[in-house]
Amino acid sequence: MLAAAALQVFRPAQAAPAGAAGPIFVLNSLDANVSVIDPVSFTEIRRLPTGKEPHHLYLTPDEKSIVVANALSDSLTFIDPLTGLVQRTVTEIIDPYHLRFSPDMKWFVTAANRLNHVDLYRWRPADAQPLQLAKRIPASRTPSHLWIDSRSTVVYVSMQDSDELMAIDLATQAPRWKIPVGKMPADIFLTADDRTLLVALTGDQFVECYDVSGAKPQLVKRIKTAAGAHAFRAKGDRRHVFVSNRVANTISLIDTHALAVVDSFAAPGGPDCMELLADGRTLLVSSRWARKLTFIDTTRREVVRQVPVGRSPHGVWTLAHAPRQ
Repeated sequence: MLAAAALQVFRPAQAAPAGAAGPIFVLNSLDANVSVIDPVSFTEIRRLPTGKEPHHLYLTPDEKSIVVANALSDSLTFIDPLTGLVQRTVTEIIDPYHLRFSPDMKWFVTAANRLNHVDLYRWRPADAQPLQLAKRIPASRTPSHLWIDSRSTVVYVSMQDSDELMAIDLATQAPRWKIPVGKMPADIFLTADDRTLLVALTGDQFVECYDVSGAKPQLVKRIKTAAGAHAFRAKGDRRHVFVSNRVANTISLIDTHALAVVDSFAAPGGPDCMELLADGRTLLVSSRWARKLTFIDTTRREVVRQVPVGRSPHGVWTLAHAPRQ
């Protein structure tokens, strides 16, 4: 049975501004819940219980569900992004740390950060058990983050503790290649043309750039950002991407055409995951060590507000977002 708080319908304190749609969701990894934040009053209106250690979440390509991956509970929590209500809980999903839908919504992929494998599921949304395991692929130590290309053909996986990157062919459900990369790769980001894969090195101060258009990936550049390069969020113009530098407490803006940093600004409290609002300038950042959601005006390059949330805030998403490329 859902907790009473989960049965409340999201109602803004006042009429939402143009373009607003639904609340902001922040995962509190050490509290096993989700903070639901009113985007008008900028206050936490409730917390939804999830399974243990919810680290990452993903908005389905049809934007009908926010999917929360509960790593230690082997489950997924589906939440309505408009109402903030729990839609369903799917169990028997083993160690889902990071997650990704293919753009064509035929595949759902999870990285088992603790158990060292990548799972490929077929997506059957009308079924009682909507995810059918097609293949479990062994991985090196600590598979961390995933990306799927725009054609829904390749899954890219970073492996944090073996300093490797792997590509998996969705048609054959088999690895295409595996290569060594820099120290402690975390998030990855594929440019809009599916050509250049960016790898954030949390154990260093660089983003590595690989040309993945050929049979074998080629390192083309190492971009110096700042200590603890960790997570990406596109600016929405198909050219620029933000990267959070968790150790340096900064965020860098990378031009993916020039493969260079073109801006940077402070982001307190161990910046981790990010979301960009539909206005194209307000960046939401989970301040991992400060138990806050930080709002940064990227035009003024300054923090404009912080909202207290739970312990170890990680993933952050909202339906009122800028484009993801």
